[in-house]
Amino acid sequence: MNMLWAVILLPAGLLILIKAADLLVDGAVSVAEKFHISPLLIGLTIVAMGTSAPEVAASITAAAHNFGDTAIGNVYGSNIANLALVGGICAIIRPIRIGRSIVRRELPALFVVSMLLWPVLFDLQLSRSDAVILLVIFAALMGFVVHAARKQIKTGTVNASQSDILAEVETHAKNKPVYLSVVLIVLGLVGLAGGADLTVRSAVFIGKAAGLSEAVIGLTIIAIGTSLPELTTCVVASVKGHDDLSIGNLIGSNIFNTLLVVSTAGLVRPFSINPRLTGTDYWVMVGVTGLFVAISGITRNIKRLSGIILTATYIAYMTYVFVFTRGV
Repeated sequence: MNMLWAVILLPAGLLILIKAADLLVDGAVSVAEKFHISPLLIGLTIVAMGTSAPEVAASITAAAHNFGDTAIGNVYGSNIANLALVGGICAIIRPIRIGRSIVRRELPALFVVSMLLWPVLFDLQLSRSDAVILLVIFAALMGFVVHAARKQIKTGTVNASQSDILAEVETHAKNKPVYLSVVLIVLGLVGLAGGADLTVRSAVFIGKAAGLSEAVIGLTIIAIGTSLPELTTCVVASVKGHDDLSIGNLIGSNIFNTLLVVSTAGLVRPFSINPRLTGTDYWVMVGVTGLFVAISGITRNIKRLSGIILTATYIAYMTYVFVFTRGV
């Protein structure tokens, strides 16, 4: 691969990743509806996972190619970008109101999950047993979400956040025949694999040519690229006034990244980790999460000033990474 091809293939790979994730969600939602699964459950599971599919595919591919630092860097970078960059931009466009249930449940869960990686990674190794632990926690969390949703479906108490989720499901549900849904799922999976391979290979090539370490490549180039679905979804949701969908998408994506993306990468291939990923970069991710939770929880409203602070925090972190630690 030469530089020209790498520059062409990187955006091509990202576009394939994003479109493939959308095809996968469309097909999966349609199949789920054929089996009469509740739209709310579909939204909380399939659609929610869809925005994290590019991160999953990119990190699995990075781990398979023995770029473990890139896989973990992608998770950290995506989490920071989601809350500071995407959340900040959305709040600047239009202040975001935070629902009471999100303050009580989702925000504390987000912060706790962000802290879970420290005991798993502090020994600078991600083993298969570590990955299994994270996967079990993810399964338990999803079980709780499904159980709570089923209770609300039975009692008919659907909150504003879930109404937004139902509206999002409607955009994917188009009453397709089963064979077409299966074709979309297959195309989505193939596209995710192919797009992830193009993205990771070209990003690593460009990054190394620019003197970036594998960790920094994951923290920056790949993380920003794989966060584009969240940016698109959240900006559109904010403009339409679907605040709970916007904030829920960011929280859900970060929880999925931390638990599902790291665990699947570790199951594919255990790997050692650059010490920087248990140092400054990890604590920046935790700090940004804490800042986001504090802003959202205290006022239940992310105002434009808070959006500017979040965006400035992201710019400051990127400056630190590129100026002071690009090759570490």
